[in-house]
Amino acid sequence: MSTKTYDAGVKDYRLTYWDPNYTPKETDLLACFKITAQDGVDREEAAAAVCAESSTGTWTTVWTDHFTDMDHYKGRAYRIEDVPGDDTCFYAFIAYPIDLFEEGSITNVLTSLVGNVFGFKAIRALRLEDIRFPLAYVMTCGGPPNGINVERDIMNKYGRPMLGCTIKPKLGLSGKNYGRAVYEALRGGLDFTKDDENVNSQPFMRWKQRFDFVAEGLNQAEDETGERKGHYLNVTGPTMEDTYERAEYAKSLGMRIIMHDFFTAGFTANTSLANWCRDNGMLLHIHRAMHAVVDRNPYHGIHFRVLTKCLRLSGGDHLHSGTVVGKLEGDREATLGWVDLMRDSFIPENRKRGLFFDQDYGTMPGMLPVASGGIHVWHMPALTAIFGDQAVFQFGGGTLGHPWGNAYGAEANRVALEACVMARNEGKNLEAEGKDVLLNAAKHSPALGAALETWKEIKFEFDTVDKLDAGA
Repeated sequence: MSTKTYDAGVKDYRLTYWDPNYTPKETDLLACFKITAQDGVDREEAAAAVCAESSTGTWTTVWTDHFTDMDHYKGRAYRIEDVPGDDTCFYAFIAYPIDLFEEGSITNVLTSLVGNVFGFKAIRALRLEDIRFPLAYVMTCGGPPNGINVERDIMNKYGRPMLGCTIKPKLGLSGKNYGRAVYEALRGGLDFTKDDENVNSQPFMRWKQRFDFVAEGLNQAEDETGERKGHYLNVTGPTMEDTYERAEYAKSLGMRIIMHDFFTAGFTANTSLANWCRDNGMLLHIHRAMHAVVDRNPYHGIHFRVLTKCLRLSGGDHLHSGTVVGKLEGDREATLGWVDLMRDSFIPENRKRGLFFDQDYGTMPGMLPVASGGIHVWHMPALTAIFGDQAVFQFGGGTLGHPWGNAYGAEANRVALEACVMARNEGKNLEAEGKDVLLNAAKHSPALGAALETWKEIKFEFDTVDKLDAGA
């Protein structure tokens, strides 16, 4: 058989997965892929090939197709759209029968949708832009262990965003000095402090030593302030046995919240830990370390909105969301799109925010977006305006870099936040009047005044790499 005839046969087979007349069912899982095909590969052929490989097909017909009901199980590429302003690629919409996926297993869903298909030679680049999880599948997932309302009650924090701080330097501190840094930040006015993503159990500070000194500092800060405090103890370990041991020890110390690096640890590990947190009344903070490896390229990988949906179903009470105004990548409208996906029960299709499908979470609770990465007091008006109350503003250098020390940095953050919340509640436009709000508050807070002076020239004004597609 010649190569030409062979290629034609493969193409004809795969095109059986292209069905523009198919109407998706409520129980179908829907996906939108951005496909950049090789020269000479038709759009329909490329869409059908992606559909076949990510559902029931392979590169050719097989005789065992006759042993099952292929019309019931096969995926269907049902629509193709132009990408606004970009003729090098196109959107392909694919419907997958819900029976293709194991109940409650985000691991299985992603293994199917983004498995071998991303290595196809006929595809130059491929990106999973969005997923619509049918409500029937959502209800098989555990979701956030606690949710926003329960967390508010656990922490006794109402009517404002919560404030956090990542301890720096992230690596190299001894356990005792680490605990002291936690104490200073919490007594200064923060609600949370946290381990950074790569603080696990290194030679300079083994995990149990860190847990003990953090608990001591946190308890002392609570006694002095009369407020409930939390520290995200990173329990991510080299094995799940290690992870459970660390989580159990955190619980024995009376800690309210632990932390997990969900992407590097994997969805199976994350779902298991979320289940443990639900059973043990522990809040779960999720760090997204490694996400930008797969979601920043606008043509290849998995969009962060997909990872957001997958994490909410897998389980987490917090998820890092980006800040829009800080040092990390994040288009404003796109960020607001995945923030909606974190918090709301029903999120309608909204192409202006990059949302290709309606998403119904039913009664599944929401999780708090954590705005973190290069933020300081000058960003507080914008953060409050963009995220509202249901968020955590997570500083690092913007607290610990205060010239008078951690406690004063925390005080500056707290005064700035409360001033912004009060101004907003009085009807002021924070994004237009935020500077005046902060300067007026600083008249009564030397700590805030010093912070404003310290960071008045610090900006992160770079072009966004992963922008929403033009005209979407």
